[in-house]
Amino acid sequence: MKIKTGIGQDSHAFEDESGKALILAGVTFEYDKGLRGNSDADVVLHSLTNAISCITGRNILGKIADELCQQGVTDSREYLQCALNDLSGWQIDHIAISLECLEPKISPKIKKMKDSIAKQCNISANDVGITATTGEGLTAFGRGQGIQALTIITVSKA
Repeated sequence: MKIKTGIGQDSHAFEDESGKALILAGVTFEYDKGLRGNSDADVVLHSLTNAISCITGRNILGKIADELCQQGVTDSREYLQCALNDLSGWQIDHIAISLECLEPKISPKIKKMKDSIAKQCNISANDVGITATTGEGLTAFGRGQGIQALTIITVSKA
């Protein structure tokens, strides 16, 4: 059996103006600010997409996502799907995600986030781990200026 591990990171600042929805892991949060970005700026799915790109060697975020954005595709689930399509032959064994932000509170939505990721990745929600921290306010994320996500994914092939 062959095993690979990929790591991905993404971060976005909050929008200065309200009106944009805050979406994390494909789940909408009841919060008064969205994240700045051309897409929905879903840092969770972006970091997962980057982790998969680490395994496949094909970067989705950047040129491919920019082209999709220009075509009006701003749903980060579409970017993740491009990365998942590149995983042919590999089975996702586990996804670990760590978020850093002061607000919003992540814990109440962790189950929905895990379910959303599991459904799209065709794995069990038990194979998705999500944690969150404020980082004790040591970074801009912990001071409430945005959200950072780090993801590790483990895949295997027989």
